[in-house]
This record gives sequence, structure tokens and C-alpha cells, in this order.
Amino acid sequence: MMPQRGERRRPYAARVRKVAGRPVAATGKGRYVAVRVMLVGVLVVAGLKLVQVQGFQASALAAKAESQRTTTITIPAKRGSIEDRNGTKLAFSVETRALSVNLRLMRKTWAEFAQKNPTKGQNFETRAAAAAKFLAEKLPGKLTETEALADFHKTQDFTYLADGVEPSVAEEITQKFPEIGSETRAAREYPGSTLASNVVGLANWRMDDPDVSKHNLHGLDGLELTRDDDLAGTPGKMIADTAQGSDSVVIPGTERDAQPAVPGNDLVLTLDSDVQYALQSQLSDYVAKSHAKGGSAVIMDAKTGEIYGLADDRTFNPNDPKTYTPDLMNDKAVTTPYEPGSVNKLVTATAAIDSGVTTPEAVNVVPGTLKVADHTVHDAWTHGTVHYTTTGIFAKSSNIGTLLLAQQLGPDKYMDYLKRFGIGQNTGLGLPGESRGYVPPRNTWTGTTFGNLPIGQGLSMTVVQMAGMYQAIANNGLRVQPRIVKEEVKPDGTVVPEAAPKTEQVVSPQTATTVRNMMRSVVQSGKNGNSGTAPTAALEGYQISGKTGTGQQVNPATGAYSDSMYNITFAGILPADNPRFVVGIWLDAPDSTLPAGHSAAPLFHDIASYLAQRYQIPLSQTATPYMPLQVDN
Repeated sequence: MMPQRGERRRPYAARVRKVAGRPVAATGKGRYVAVRVMLVGVLVVAGLKLVQVQGFQASALAAKAESQRTTTITIPAKRGSIEDRNGTKLAFSVETRALSVNLRLMRKTWAEFAQKNPTKGQNFETRAAAAAKFLAEKLPGKLTETEALADFHKTQDFTYLADGVEPSVAEEITQKFPEIGSETRAAREYPGSTLASNVVGLANWRMDDPDVSKHNLHGLDGLELTRDDDLAGTPGKMIADTAQGSDSVVIPGTERDAQPAVPGNDLVLTLDSDVQYALQSQLSDYVAKSHAKGGSAVIMDAKTGEIYGLADDRTFNPNDPKTYTPDLMNDKAVTTPYEPGSVNKLVTATAAIDSGVTTPEAVNVVPGTLKVADHTVHDAWTHGTVHYTTTGIFAKSSNIGTLLLAQQLGPDKYMDYLKRFGIGQNTGLGLPGESRGYVPPRNTWTGTTFGNLPIGQGLSMTVVQMAGMYQAIANNGLRVQPRIVKEEVKPDGTVVPEAAPKTEQVVSPQTATTVRNMMRSVVQSGKNGNSGTAPTAALEGYQISGKTGTGQQVNPATGAYSDSMYNITFAGILPADNPRFVVGIWLDAPDSTLPAGHSAAPLFHDIASYLAQRYQIPLSQTATPYMPLQVDN
């Protein structure tokens, strides 16, 4: 057996023993025989031990010896980046170091040094003080001298000193103070701060998994979370000799049997970071101007369903842990459904045209009130019996006219169209916490239910679902599953497009075109009752289709609909004659007495104006035709 480190080798000494009470014969022959027998016995025992060690225990002992001087080191995989559609990086990783110290070993080493070199005046205390001062100098803003000194005086055997240290700085520190260890790690950088953070999310270094190979950057929110497996990559392995075995102090030059780490895939999003920035800024400003509690907005490609911008009025900064609050990290654009109000009248308009119940020019007699089950429905303005064209019913957003058309459809057919438009269904966008919205089951409907749903009360949807309805109308009746990830790029440069989105032909192209043309009158400015509800959404030179919405919110104190708290919505198509984009907007309980709080149409105008310039969208070839909304009899 090899002597242990620090143990002195002791020479073998044979002693001549005396038998108690009797002297041993001192003949030469007797001594010779005794010594010979003894040597033979020793050789036999040694031979048997040698056979045992070399023949039966060789592998086990060799493995044990190897394990005492080697360690397996995990090589972290580089996490893939997240980019916008134009290659602008929204998230990427940088290599860092974590500094640590084995306090037990450091105390022992410097205690022994002080004992052997009493005149040098160096011990654990002086070494810790020098290291603390040096760390504070090299890591300003990360670690103070007082904090470092407190770390060195912890009672535990091991402690981390600092994380997120630049590799060159870490090397300088460990060279001067070899007792300080350095671990390879990575940090996530978000150059845009709050830009698209509600979509991109957050990843940080995680060590909570018992499997050390999984200690790496992992997602906590957003796409960083839902696409963690794609981004994370596969860690590698390396075997190296160590000076202290389990202490993992690697002896330079002993690394071998390396299994390289495989980097994660890059994600390319459908977002345009410039559009995202403009949308976040414009939405935030408008929410403040309208005194709303909050708001969300989305910009969607009319044909592909790709999302160019998805914003909440406030969001967190992934570079600032102080902003990691549930409210700021909640992506309300996908997690928070609301009752949309009259924006949902698109379903009734489409179903009525598609089913042949009416035509755009048909004149409808609309009374001042309408009894539906046990309650009476009014319009937002007081009027007697008027004659509205079907186009006028939706341009002026008449609740009564909408319900009259819905009654001709019947509840079963109306429910069928809700399903076609995807209301109450998950969009599959791939962001965490996405809500399906809510449509009451058909077998629970009462007369009152059917008096609410067609005018956008009693059901709920997210701003993405709302925009998806208008995307179908903009795309000749073909609803395309919205998506926010465009493709993945593997480490070798291979591009892997996302799976093709699901599609559904909601209505015929003819119906979609008819409805889209009808909804141009919403932004119409006319005389004698021929103005729509949103002339401020109009954009000079472009035909615009859209719909306003005002949905009552439930007062949490009473459980009944409030007369002062509303969801203000707008959904629009730019341009109506050759759709390129769909924009959806939701304002949460703005001050409806303010111009900005009464309608989201001006915000749509500003967003549409930016998009038209950004993408140089050609002007509409013709002006929007004037459409009669009210007919005098």
C-alpha cells in the first residue's frame, strides 16, 4: 500500500523475541532454520497478496486511484441568440466567470504557512484582507472590500465571491490569488432593454437542477422559456487531473477526452424591432394621454399572420432585476382577455352577408329600443325609429341593428361563425400563459346571452385573437394562425423554417371582400347622420377598413357591468383595397370623458401612418367611395 501524503516511511525492524521464563538456545543451526522458515512465510503471504491485487482487484483499485486524481468537468453550451426578422439581436450570450473560494483549504494552507514562516507576518487574515482589497479594485460595482472580507470570514467551507466577471479580469485575479477559483459561466445580454421583452422574455444562469450538466442559462419567461430546449444546446465534457480531487483545481495541460459542447439554435422572430419600438412608444404615450389603466396592441401581416409588433404599454427590463415584478412581466397582449364590445360585430356582419340574410345596401328599420329576453337594449345615442343600410348599422355601430340581423341568423349559426373566427380557442402563438378567451358553452345560452354576444359582451378575447378575426377578412376569408417565430438557425448555419401555420377558410373571398368594403364606412366623415364612428382613424391617401369597440367592464365591487369603466378597442386594415397589415388595439379603462379615452381610432391613425412610411406602402389607387349609412323616408 502506498504511503499517504505527509506520512513518513518507516523501515521494517525485526525484533528477536524471548519466550517468557525460558532462554532461547543460541545455536547457529537453530537460528538459521528459524529465519528461513520466517522468510518463506513472508514470501508466501506477499505472493498471495500480489496475486489478489494484480489479478482480482487491479481494475477496481486502478479506477479508485484515477478517481482520486481526476474530475469530469462540464463544458456549458453557448445559448442561441434571438433576433428580429432583419437580423437585429434582441438577446445573446456572453462568456463570464464566477469566482469562488474553498475557505477550509485556504484556512489550512495559510495556517501551515504561518506556522512554518512565523517571521513573515502572513497568515489567513492578512491574505484575506489583501484578496478583499484586490477584488474590490478589480470588480467595482460588483463587490466592495467590506463585502469581500465578510465572504472570506464565513463559517462555511465554500462560498461564491462574485458572478458575471469578465474572463480577462477573472484570470488576473486568480493568477494573483490562486486560492480563488474561477468557473466558466455565461450571462444573457438584452441590448434593447425593454424592447420586446414581453415577447423575448428572460434567461439567467440556473444551478437548481441536481444534474450538474444542466447548470447553464435557462429561460424564465417569454420565448426564452417556451423555446428553452431549442436555445440551450448540449453541454460537453472534459476530464482533467486535479490537485485536490473533488476541489476541482485543474492541473493545466491535463485536460483530455473532450466532448465538445454543441451550441443552441438561434431564433429568428417575425418582429421588426423598429416597428416594435414605435408601437411600444406610441401605445405607452396614448395610454398615458387617455388615463387608461393599461393597454395592448398588435401589428399583424394581413396575409401570413406574422406578427411585426406585439406590445403592452409597460413591460420589464431583463437587464434590471428590480423590474422583475408579476405585473410588468405579464404579457397582457396574450394572457389577458377582455370583452371587446362592438369590434366583435364583425362576426355578425360577416355571418349575415355570408348567409344571404342581407346585403350592404339593404335598408333596415331600426327602432329606438329593442326588448331581448328580460332586458331592453339601447344604442349609444338616443334615437327614434331610423332607417339604416346594413353598412350603416356597422359604420354607426348600432347595437339594435346588429341584434336584429343576429336574430335572423339564429344562435346556432352565430355560434358556428364564432368558432370559425377562432374565438375561445388558443392561437398557438407559443408565448407562455396565453389565454383562450371565453365563449359560453352553447348549452348554457339564454335569451339574454344571445342579446349580448353579437354586440361583444359576455365573451372575451385577447388583442391577438381580435386582430386575427380581421386578418381573415383582410386575407380574402382565409384565417392564418398567427406566429411570432419565423425560423431557427442551427450552429452550422442550416436554416429550419417554422412549421407552416394552420389555416382555415372562414368565408368565401367574395364575402370577405364585401365585408371589408363595408367596414371602410367606419372611418367615413359625412353629413346628416352619414359619418362613421371613427373618422379620426382615416389616413390620407389610403383606404382604411376598421371597427371601433366600447365594451363595458364588470365592476368588481358589484359584480355588474359598470357605467364608467370600459374596454376601448379598435381593429383596422391598411390599406383596405390591398391589405398589408392588420392592427389591433385595446385600452383598459381609459377616462372616457377625454378625447383620447373615448376612442382608440387616433392611435390607429398614428400607427398606420408609421407603417405606411416605414414600408413605403403604395397609395390606394382610388379614394374610398362614399356610402350611404342612413336613409331618410
